[in-house]
Amino acid sequence: MSRLSVYHLSNPQSPNKVLSHFEDIASTLDAVGVCFERWEAAQPVRPGAEPNAVIAAYRAQIDRLMSERSYVAVDVVSVNRDHPQKAELRARFLEEHRHAEDEVRFFVAGRGLFNLHIDDYVYAVLCEKNDLISVPAGSRHWFDMGEEPDFIAIRLFNDPQGWQASFTGDSIASQFPPLEY
Repeated sequence: MSRLSVYHLSNPQSPNKVLSHFEDIASTLDAVGVCFERWEAAQPVRPGAEPNAVIAAYRAQIDRLMSERSYVAVDVVSVNRDHPQKAELRARFLEEHRHAEDEVRFFVAGRGLFNLHIDDYVYAVLCEKNDLISVPAGSRHWFDMGEEPDFIAIRLFNDPQGWQASFTGDSIASQFPPLEY
């Protein structure tokens, strides 16, 4: 189940609020400029499906977002517990960073924890299957895929080359709870 935990920077181990209803999560994130949606596949997506088949299952939603927000590229990323670089990928994304463009992720399967550092708060968004999150360009954040990652996500980009992370150098991510299974 998707979940939003909101922490004040002064108390990273105890959230001020925890929300699990979609509408509550979406409206709380919308208030800070973050889009949170749910998508349903137009056709079933088989385990191990090729990226083109995954994209085809969500083509209507992808086209809508690409049109509304001028995204020009889409791809599919898959990381599981057998991925040879899972530890390196996790370590890299666990560092607080920003992007010059929106970071848009739709979870086709699995889960991941986006932590958004906005003003004096951290919004920890546990995204699961059918969740889309759009982190606005310039937002400080980090992503935890867990020690044993297992997710498939569709990514949308403004730049056809994909996004480049600009790391803040802040060690804030180490102060907040990680993704646990």
